[in-house]
Amino acid sequence: MVPLEWYIWLSTVVFGIGVFGFLARRNIIIMFISIELMLNAVNMSLVSFGTHLHDLRGQILSFFVITVAAAEAAIGLAIIIALFRNKATAHVDDMTEMKG
Repeated sequence: MVPLEWYIWLSTVVFGIGVFGFLARRNIIIMFISIELMLNAVNMSLVSFGTHLHDLRGQILSFFVITVAAAEAAIGLAIIIALFRNKATAHVDDMTEMKG
């Protein structure tokens, strides 16, 4: 059996990669993927704590996070496609003008 600390370290590393990708990259798709990485790192820690404590609340909460991530992905991709059609770029620096 894999110890709990390994899961926590792995989720910490994945969350750190997500934070770095979100802060360092200026491409909106990469930033979007970085957010998904951070949400999956949280899910990994929730499931590992739930398994370690023999409690189902961690798994149930991770299902809610997965649901929010799916909704966020659908809405976020729709916004990205709409922005790409107007600006023809995926860089955040070029999308600073939010005029209606």
